[in-house]
Order: sequence, then C-alpha cells, then structure tokens
Amino acid sequence: MRLVTKLFAAALVIAATPAFAHGYKLGNLEIGHPWTRATPPSATAGGGFLKITNNGDEDDRLVSASSPIAARVELHTMDMSDGVMKMRPLEDGIPVPAGATVELKPGSLHVMFIDLTAPIEEGESVPATLNFEKAGSVDVEMSATAVGAPGPDANGMKMDGHSMEMPENDKAQ
Repeated sequence: MRLVTKLFAAALVIAATPAFAHGYKLGNLEIGHPWTRATPPSATAGGGFLKITNNGDEDDRLVSASSPIAARVELHTMDMSDGVMKMRPLEDGIPVPAGATVELKPGSLHVMFIDLTAPIEEGESVPATLNFEKAGSVDVEMSATAVGAPGPDANGMKMDGHSMEMPENDKAQ
C-alpha cells in the first residue's frame, strides 16, 4: 500500500510541475518561471517577472521586450530613495553576466507592460518576446497570478523542479 501512495504522490508532483516550472532556453541562457499579475479592470500597466541564468562564458544583456497586450513594453527597475519607491526605465537594458542568475521580481528589476490593451486576467498566459543583445530573441508565456501575488503562484510559494520552498519570511521560526 505504501508503494501505491508514494507512486500516486510522485505522479501528482510530476503532473503539477509544468504549471510552475516552465522555462525556456536560448543558447546559453535559461529563462525560468516567467509570470505576471492579474490587473484590476482600470489598470493601464502591469509587470512581468522571471529569472535569467547565463550558463555561458560571455556576458549578455536583456535589451528589450514586446507583447501584444501592451502598446509599449519597457525594462524597469524600482528602488527606495529617501523613503520613496521610485521606478525608472533602464535605457541600456538589464545586464546578464556570464555564470550568473538575474531575477526580475516585484519591487526590483521587471518588465513593464504600458498602455494595456485589456486587463490581465488571473490564469491566462501572457505572450511576450524577450530580446537579448547576443543570444537573440525568445518567445515566452507569462502565467498570470492573482492581483498583488508575491510570486509565481497565488499562495506565494516557489516551485523549483519537483520541490516546494517557502519564502524565508514564511518559514517557521
């Protein structure tokens, strides 16, 4: 009976993995977990988030992005200055150093969808094209989570392969 239970649990993990662990490869670059948040009906902008791992020996740079859901797409950063959160476009793009992983996440580096053509709905896939200086372009699908979600799934839990990891601030003390 234990074997059946273990096999059933393994099947559930494997079946659930594509929903959380979708990724893309472009040359030496791996693009992992692209996601976005649903937007309220009146929102004119939204953010896109993902991880870029450069497994190569040469630096690269995310230079631009595009999507049919927005009139304009920019690469942005957010940081605190004198207690005020400030967002600004990155005209030179986002560096992706050789051997490093760069994470685009809420409150930090991100893709900014400006002048949305329609609200982003929870559960939908948002198409986007990422353009890199050296590796070229790759089409990705960003999974839309709930409005204000802290991570790739609405509960704020991170999936990495077949294991689930709680964010540090949610772990038991």
